[in-house]
This record gives sequence, structure tokens and C-alpha cells, in this order.
Amino acid sequence: MKITFVFLVVAFLRGSDQQCLSANDNKPADPSSRLGLYTGQQEFSLALLQAINQLTPHENLFFSPYSTYHALIIAYFLAGGQTEGYLKKMLRLGEAQTKPDVYNAYKLDKLQTGRAAVNNSYEFTNANKIYVADQIDVRSCIGRLFAEELAKVAFKNDPQAARLMINKWVENHTHDMIKDLLPPGSVDQSTTLVLVNAAYFKGKWDNKFNPNETKPEIFYVSPSKQIMVDMMHVEATFNHDVSESLEAHILEMPYKGDQISMYVLLPPFTKEDAIDNTLKKLTAEKFRSIVDSSNLIPKTVQVSFPKFSLEHTIELVPILESLGVGNLFQSDADFSQLSRHKVSVGEGIHKARIVIDEEGAHAAAVTSLLSWRIMDDDDDSPVEFKCNKPFLFFIYNKMTRTILFSGIFKKPK
Repeated sequence: MKITFVFLVVAFLRGSDQQCLSANDNKPADPSSRLGLYTGQQEFSLALLQAINQLTPHENLFFSPYSTYHALIIAYFLAGGQTEGYLKKMLRLGEAQTKPDVYNAYKLDKLQTGRAAVNNSYEFTNANKIYVADQIDVRSCIGRLFAEELAKVAFKNDPQAARLMINKWVENHTHDMIKDLLPPGSVDQSTTLVLVNAAYFKGKWDNKFNPNETKPEIFYVSPSKQIMVDMMHVEATFNHDVSESLEAHILEMPYKGDQISMYVLLPPFTKEDAIDNTLKKLTAEKFRSIVDSSNLIPKTVQVSFPKFSLEHTIELVPILESLGVGNLFQSDADFSQLSRHKVSVGEGIHKARIVIDEEGAHAAAVTSLLSWRIMDDDDDSPVEFKCNKPFLFFIYNKMTRTILFSGIFKKPK
């Protein structure tokens, strides 16, 4: 494995590309850099979840921190100066990591994600695209390093056709789950750069719910409000725990292949701010303890889980600015690694959708950054885990230790 990694690193930064990403591209690559790509992804994801929830405290929420993270990684590669510094800090990249280190890790991760996509147990794909206006002079080394991601587009001559082309790419890479990502007017003749990430997941439950047992039941939106929802049922062995520090029951529902799982955090319905209370206490350290399967106890659990679908569009600019993204969306943003021309990012759009049914989960998300206009453990009886009240959920990749999707289900439609 180490020999393969070194070979890939040599292939990634060869010849004239060696002075493209930094002044010291010749620095020997750190063999552990691939692991460092996602060191701060969990912390980033939880901070993003907190920020989005604060803006929409009473609504259902669903997004992909993985997709958002990847869009910002691409922006980091193309940025220079102060903008690069802001992005590195926001992404929680290690101080010792150079940009070439991160690029090597990115390419290796891309390769391994592509290989894992052929796994018959589930489908997970991730794709990045850099759409640059055809009048922008892109540095030749960037064109080589990002040959698969980079595309020249005639924004100035036909912005409508460019917008429809990008939307079509998104539809193709999310199997038609995400449509019309860029609305009319979001792309015009002054658009020079659109960064897009598309993440797609389709998995089948390791323990499927029996459709014949799905029936309408009460969902308690609040102590004073109730709505009917189609509730699914299954009894099987699941990893389970009760966290006193988070004040929530925890359940792991694995997908076939045992590499990706949904983790559900179910606070007791004692007060209306139970979700916010649990979320505030959910640090990266506590999250790591949840996804460490050795901390959960295999038990026979009677699971009741709502059948639902969510679609959520998020304007990222105010959220990312509140988290310290700095001047990324300002006119003085530095994208000198991409081009000598002045380029700035003016808008960020994130759209995600998930469908949960008896078979499993079907989810997709897209992030676009646009430049424009410049219990008792000894008890053997089955545990009841009834999600008939608001809950948090995470779809987590155990192999890369990344949060793929995250959401809060507060009320049925």
C-alpha cells in the first residue's frame, strides 16, 4: 500500500507541474497526507449543521457537508494569499499540510472513491467540476492538474445555454435526483467561474423494513402539535446506546456492505428545544465516540422509523461567512492560482434531497460556488427505538471517516 501511494504521488506532481500549487511543490509528500484530507471534516460538518439549524430552527433540514467540503477544497486549490489562508482554516487542514500534500490526498481519495463506486452493496459517487469562462486565461499547470474537472464555457456569448448545460451535468451525476440547481438569472454574461460538486448515494438497509408493517402513526412535532406519518417497523440486532452527555438515544442502522451507516440521535420528548440541546452538546469528540462501534452495544431493537423524503436548498454565503470563510465571496478574493485575470465568487448554492423507505436510502447533493457580476445493558428484552418525535441523523462513511449527509427531521410534510 505504501509503495502504491508513493507511485501515485509521483504521477500526480510530475514535470512542469511541480511549481504550480506552491513555492515548494518539490517538498516530499507526506505518506499519511491522504488521511489528513478529512482530519477536520467532522468538526467542519458539525459547525455547518449548527449554523444552518440556527437559520432554520423550525424547519426540516437536510444537506451534504461532504459536498460542501469538496467545493471548498477546489476553491482552496485555486486560491492564493489571504483567501487561501481563510479556506485552509475553515477546512481544518493541518498547519503542516502544504497545498501539494492536500492535492495528493485529493487525487488518491478520488481514485479510491471511484474504485469503491463499483461496490455492488451500495452506490456512492463524488464529482467536482470547474466551469471557467472561455475568455479567462487559465494557468497551463492548473489545466493539467485538473484536466478532468476543468471545462471552458461560453458564459458571455450564451449564459442560458451554459446554465442549462451545468444543470444537465448535475442531473446526470445525481441520477436525476437534483434538478434545476442554478435558477434563471443565476448565470449571466459576466459570470466567469462556477464550481460544482455533486455527491450521490444509494444504499439498501442491512435490516430491511417490511412494507406490510408500514402504517400511519402519530408523529409528535411538539407537545401541542401532532401529525400523522407512515411509520416503518423492523426488529433486529442493531448497535445502540443511551448517551447521558448528549441526552439522546443513539442507533446505528447500517447499509449493506457495512461501510456506510445512518446514525440516529433521538432526544427524549421532554421539552421543545430537545434537538437544539443535543446539537449544542454534539462536539467532534463526542461524534467520534458515537461512530466508534466499540462504544455502541449490539442489542435486539424494535425500530419504528418514518418513511419520508426531504429536499432542501441552502444559500451558503451568509452561513459560510458566519463560520469564518473570510473574503471568499468578496470582490477582493484571491484566485491567482487559477488565473492572472480577476475572478471572484459571488454566490453559493447547495441543494440536497433524500428519500427514505423500506428498502434503504437514496440521497444526492450538489454544492455550487458561482462567480458573477465580477437503558440497562443487562436487560435482554428488546429495546424500543421509536422515532415518533424530532431526531438528528447522519449518513457516515466509516472508511474515509466522513459525514456524507446530515439532517434534522422535525415534522412530516
